[in-house]
Amino acid sequence: MRLTSLKLESLHDLYITELRDLYNAETQLVKALPRMAQAANAIDLRTAFQNHLEETKAHVSRLQQVFQKLDEEPTGETCAAMKGLIEEGDLFVKAKGNGPVIDAGLIAAAQRVEHYKIAGYGTVRTIATHLGYEDAANILQETLNDESDADKLLTDIAESHINTDASMCG
Repeated sequence: MRLTSLKLESLHDLYITELRDLYNAETQLVKALPRMAQAANAIDLRTAFQNHLEETKAHVSRLQQVFQKLDEEPTGETCAAMKGLIEEGDLFVKAKGNGPVIDAGLIAAAQRVEHYKIAGYGTVRTIATHLGYEDAANILQETLNDESDADKLLTDIAESHINTDASMCG
């Protein structure tokens, strides 16, 4: 949540605002992923969440690099969307029932998060390119690639066995 009203006078202002939103989203996710990993029943899903936690920490570090080059602070925004997505994901973390069905729910929640971040990183990468921040655009593209790979991995896990296992429950 923003403490002051949003003032956008330039594309650069929007860029900083969007980067801060992503930074906060990533830091929220660093706290949520261990809960998701612990709640996962399938070993490959748990491993995917644990590996993505390490990637997410790297995403935070990359964003810090981008802010450092801009001589800006990464804090100041709260990503309400990520907060809501994590709250929805926590419903599956706390759920009781059949393991494969819970895992399918965790994958659904995680993919919503990935799609949100893919949209965010695509936007800031495009703005960075437009503003001539090629180094930042390359860093942001690297993270965008990670997010797309994470989404694909979750799809692969769901399609390889989780959805089939879940369909046999109840």
